[in-house]
Amino acid sequence: MSKSIVAIVKYEKPGESVRKAVELSNGLDHLPSNARVFIKPNIVFWTKAVPFPKWGVITTSRVVEDMVVILKERGINDITIGEGMVTLTPKDRETPAHAFEALGYGVLKKRPFKKVDLGDGKTLNFNTDILNSNFVVDLPVMKTHAQTVVSLGIKNLKGTIDISSRKKSHNPDPETDLNYMVARLADKLPPIFTLIDGIYTCERGPSFDGRMRRSNLLVASSDIFSADLVGAKVLGYEATDVPHLIHAARNRGRPADLSDVEVVGERIEDVASHHNHGFPYNKDGTLPIPMEKMGIKGLSYRKYDLTMCTYCSGVNGLVLTAVAQAWKGKPWDDVEILTGKAMKPTPNKKKTILLGKCMYQANKDNPDIKEMIAVKGCPPSPKSIVKALHKAGIEVNPALFENIEQLPGFFMSRYQGKPEFDESFFKIA
Repeated sequence: MSKSIVAIVKYEKPGESVRKAVELSNGLDHLPSNARVFIKPNIVFWTKAVPFPKWGVITTSRVVEDMVVILKERGINDITIGEGMVTLTPKDRETPAHAFEALGYGVLKKRPFKKVDLGDGKTLNFNTDILNSNFVVDLPVMKTHAQTVVSLGIKNLKGTIDISSRKKSHNPDPETDLNYMVARLADKLPPIFTLIDGIYTCERGPSFDGRMRRSNLLVASSDIFSADLVGAKVLGYEATDVPHLIHAARNRGRPADLSDVEVVGERIEDVASHHNHGFPYNKDGTLPIPMEKMGIKGLSYRKYDLTMCTYCSGVNGLVLTAVAQAWKGKPWDDVEILTGKAMKPTPNKKKTILLGKCMYQANKDNPDIKEMIAVKGCPPSPKSIVKALHKAGIEVNPALFENIEQLPGFFMSRYQGKPEFDESFFKIA
């Protein structure tokens, strides 16, 4: 039985390192002549307001440009770069346009979607450009992910489905949960070459509040599943640690290990470095450990689950930060904050904040709630979150929410003055 080839290459020089990864992996051997090629980078977040740590969060423009050059050398002229960014305001078109311009991709155009049957009665709406292409170049960042353990080639394709499909993927059914849905994202797409950008890697991703590293690695394969198996190993995880890769192995009739994969270039054991994926919570999952160490009392803020979609994830970190800063040493009045779509209130709590439309719909009639404080928006507005927390007696600073676009700049301080964190990787020369 022939094995899938996965190349691991150390990033050393612009152009040359990406070319080496392509050649070692035979990644473009099946590229049709005159193909319509769709390039899918990862732009998980963007803000116009401040610089933020893009390293390990966003695919480097360096890798995107190098791939475009290689494709052009092979006579490919029909190239589309596509990404489905999620912004704090759903109708915001300026932020994605600014991202495309700043990263050097060119003009941003809004494109349509088409329903695709993934089997078992499951459908998602995919971008029509990727569906109508002949070949896909998937350029994820090498990162761990707070919900899916890792975010690599398959997970990166979540950016090709529309907002309603993303919300559907975060459903509360444990049989068809986020991992089940993510595992199917590549199944109905054209042939895919995956090049995982690990020049910078991210621990506790997927966004700017993770911890970034300069890792100087590229992982490439014409088989997306094999690329992800190796990428996970480089991040310190077996496929059996990653639920969506277990699903993907089963869907493909493949072993959930490297027994049918040939790794060329660098050895996994020489480049692997464990990256934590989850944010640590106390034993009963009611408070993040840093907040517990602060001595916070009278509050239960349950650990996020797979049903929290990208919109609520975008504000969840801010709410935690604001709550921590509001702590003055006096216990709060037995408050519980619930998120996602599946959580149920703890009986006898005095105040229950239902954060987001989905949580409100799931628990609006729950008899275990003594005093309901609902935040119904999708996504919940910063002003409504402040109002709810104040009503619960948690006097968060409204300025944190009014200046939500400034928050990513706070995380830049970790990397300032460190020459290995180089902004030029996100600019086209």
